[in-house]
Amino acid sequence: MGALSLETVIYIAGLVLTVGALGGLSWMGVMELRVRTLRRSRLAGVATGGGRTADKSGGGLSGQMLSTVRRLGQQSAVRDPAKVSQLRSRLMQAGFYAREAPVIFLGVKAVALAVATVGVILTLPAMISHKGGNMVALGVAVGVSLVALYGPDVVLKRRKSFREREYSDGFPDLLDLLVASVEAGLSLDAAVTRVTEELERRYPNLTVHLRFLVLELRAGRARKDAWSAFADRLGIDDARALATMLRQAEEMGTSLGETLSVFSADMRSKRMLRAEEKALGLSAKLTVPLILFIFPALLGALMLPAAARLVRVFGHGTPH
Repeated sequence: MGALSLETVIYIAGLVLTVGALGGLSWMGVMELRVRTLRRSRLAGVATGGGRTADKSGGGLSGQMLSTVRRLGQQSAVRDPAKVSQLRSRLMQAGFYAREAPVIFLGVKAVALAVATVGVILTLPAMISHKGGNMVALGVAVGVSLVALYGPDVVLKRRKSFREREYSDGFPDLLDLLVASVEAGLSLDAAVTRVTEELERRYPNLTVHLRFLVLELRAGRARKDAWSAFADRLGIDDARALATMLRQAEEMGTSLGETLSVFSADMRSKRMLRAEEKALGLSAKLTVPLILFIFPALLGALMLPAAARLVRVFGHGTPH
């Protein structure tokens, strides 16, 4: 125990944490890549039998690790089924559409907790070896625990926020194109298909949800239910308002083109208000960097010549 130095303990704990974090992120990336590949092949009409065979044939160490993650996730899911439903909605809003996404996410959290437990155990000798305790080892243990407890949720929240910003930015363009297509004589379903093709390059994540909407409409799902599900997948207020407006227009028999035009104009005004709000808040956000960085540099540039002259005067006497 005495031969184990503090640097060795911290190195081992950091190595274990790094390997566990990279493993979890790698598996999340692999699963997302597989889901994207299968989804694109299905949307393109390509048979996915080979892809399924390839998934099933994946063995070795990677297959064992994935099965372990699934097993841990299934145990967590069985204990709280209601939580799984809410988690599935959050994962869909963050871009994870696979059926097993909640199970894998819960499994990754369980693996992260296990890795954190091992890291904390490895830091115990360093904390016990000092009489008054070791603050560095304690800080490492606390940091590892916080990363394991809140890291996956923070990553999911940031990913969800990033996509919601894209959805909010692309929604006014979506409505403008819908209005133009409906006024040109297309039906709403055909207009959605046309708009999906137009927005594919500019807003790829929004386009994925539009393709899901098109497939649901083609499968015969009721229009109001399909648009409500589309709004739930996006998770933004504008989409919910559009779904409610379309449902009311269908029930009351009002003109769809005029309704979309009014709603599109309202969305454009909201976009301008958001832009003006950001512009007005820019001066307040620049106050802190101005005080911390620009003002000290300006003050130093103005005061250095006077300070240098004072040093020369008091150091060498009054000049002749």
